[in-house]
Amino acid sequence: MKNLLVLSIFILASNLQAQHMELPYHQIPDYPEDYGSGNVVARMIDGLGFRFYWATEGLTQKDLDYKVSEDGRTIFETLQHIYGMSEMIKNAPESKPNVRPMNLSELTYKDLREGTLKNLQAASQAMAGATADDFKDFKVIFQRGENQTPYPYWNMINGMLSDCIYHAGQITMMRRASGNPINPKVSVFNGRLRE
Repeated sequence: MKNLLVLSIFILASNLQAQHMELPYHQIPDYPEDYGSGNVVARMIDGLGFRFYWATEGLTQKDLDYKVSEDGRTIFETLQHIYGMSEMIKNAPESKPNVRPMNLSELTYKDLREGTLKNLQAASQAMAGATADDFKDFKVIFQRGENQTPYPYWNMINGMLSDCIYHAGQITMMRRASGNPINPKVSVFNGRLRE
């Protein structure tokens, strides 16, 4: 009986570890071999993914409901906002239209977190190896009804990509204020947990 209990605990721990590791950006991927334009943008996306992973790891309902002021966003609303932008970051290399408005009301914290991380991973992979000439074909396209408004990838860099980094920092600050700071071993410089 004791062996069965030990085996059950081992299997449960292994399953939890596998679930924990299956999301991207627990640590930042190895860096590319060269500083080509696509690789630089991919690395920026990876840096965002790492920050977002740890900013959102282990949030409680209290954290998700927290907001700094009455007219501010909650952490959960900030997660929805970042998710929407992660869709745009993923769509830009394919010049895929971003249909507005987006309905995110059915997505849970788990859905938003997992979806954002997977969107960022897909975007990074799409950007890796892209050349400067390739960027001419990458568009940020907003679509409302039949109307489409395209923008060059430059707007993605100073817009959604930078905005997501900004909001990941807000989540880090807000969760600290709500009493649940991020793991103190997170090293954004190294893209790993400190030992």
